[in-house]
Amino acid sequence: MSTATMPPALTEIRPNTAEFLTEPMITPTGFREYDARWRFPEQINLVGFQALGLGLGTQLFEMGVEPTIVVGNDYRSYSLPVKQALMLGLMNAGCRVLDIGLCLSPTAYFAQFDLDAAAVAMVTASHNPNGWSGVKVGADKPLTHGPAEMARLKEIVLGGQGVARSGGAYERVVGVQERYIDDLARDLKLSRKLKVVCATGNGAAGAFAPQLLERIGAEVVPLHNELDYTFPHHNPNPEALEMLHAMADAVKASGADLALGFDGDGDRCGVVDNTGDEIFADKMGVILARDLIKLHPNATFVADVKSTGLFASDPELLAGGAKADYWKTGHSHMKRRVKELGALAGFEKSGHYFLAEPIGRGYDCGLRVAVEILKLLDRNADKSLADLKDALPTTYTTPTMSPYCADEQKYDTIKALTERLVQMCDEGGELAGLKMERVVTVNGARVLLEGGAFALVRASSNTPNLVVVCESSTSEEEMKAIFHALDAIIRERPEVGEYDQTI
Repeated sequence: MSTATMPPALTEIRPNTAEFLTEPMITPTGFREYDARWRFPEQINLVGFQALGLGLGTQLFEMGVEPTIVVGNDYRSYSLPVKQALMLGLMNAGCRVLDIGLCLSPTAYFAQFDLDAAAVAMVTASHNPNGWSGVKVGADKPLTHGPAEMARLKEIVLGGQGVARSGGAYERVVGVQERYIDDLARDLKLSRKLKVVCATGNGAAGAFAPQLLERIGAEVVPLHNELDYTFPHHNPNPEALEMLHAMADAVKASGADLALGFDGDGDRCGVVDNTGDEIFADKMGVILARDLIKLHPNATFVADVKSTGLFASDPELLAGGAKADYWKTGHSHMKRRVKELGALAGFEKSGHYFLAEPIGRGYDCGLRVAVEILKLLDRNADKSLADLKDALPTTYTTPTMSPYCADEQKYDTIKALTERLVQMCDEGGELAGLKMERVVTVNGARVLLEGGAFALVRASSNTPNLVVVCESSTSEEEMKAIFHALDAIIRERPEVGEYDQTI
């Protein structure tokens, strides 16, 4: 007979107490739109992760999913005990756990196919700094949980609705990582030698990316590939300028053809060209899409709302019959949209790429992207990556900027800012002297301005921040003016704090 075995999770337990070692502590805000992340152990304890495992296992039974689940972990000092606690809860729920050990998130997604497992739970804080932990989960490959599934998981865990069942089992599975690399290489051999800076920020990708690139024929220039969970140089985040600048310096010093950078769990890829210029992932996506539309005419491409407007306006994409769809930011939202539309690929400005059949399986994999970028250069042997970048119509885009806003406030803040911007647009308003043509509200507010410019503000799904991106097709000065005009409106909200970076 099934019985609940965990009490409702508590939101506050002091460390160094008996309750901290015996009762689940979970801060509710750690359950986000499409994964779960907490500061560990300030916001969740190991007993809390055990309760999370019990709740996830209970949810799998509730969904009618076969309770066989792949579990892996990234390279942080605390990821192994966190995974062990999670697996205890999953087994207590009656799940068969397939532990694939240290891996990347896309390795875990691949393992669902490789091992014919229904579900996945990857212990990772992705690109978040040390001190964070969390889990990416899914039960419908290649998809991961979206808002509805995450909301139900939160309800089960915080409500003490986890149900214990017999039949739980544990199996340590070896060989998945090797088959993952085999699958990525697929007997590919570059026809020309490419020198590639491989940057992993001392994260888990250092155990996999260099060998993959060497195997397909690249000359690898290693950059911070030694695994070190203190991240002594910088956080493994290829969207952050600190990592991109290190990649650029390495390209210039080595004369490499490009640099490829991977985040802490390997599902994102950052790119620097042969001149040392950083190419943000949305522009790299347009470069890839230009090449792919020649092989797959009339394909659909999904881009997140932070991305450049070129997906909808680039003459080469339009000539190839490409269709553009702008959608919600977030790996779960994007994967789902690519599958729903039967799109060939999805591109997210943060560096997540979603390559569907016949290229990939629809999940985000930084190493798969690296392979496809090298294939692109191999097919265009008479051009450098800088040549391909310079062939794009010129736009001027800010980095992704993130002013602080508490998790408990950010969605209300975005609701108020969206209403304010929609009202301005309805009244014929302007930003930086540019007429507001329309406000897309699928994910925050993307204000479309005359001349193809845009200004975006949305809530971060992963951290206590807002997200701000602006673009001009005219000049850097106009781009900066758009940002300052939008920021002036954001500053009307006293709960919004300082930016992590600005222009």
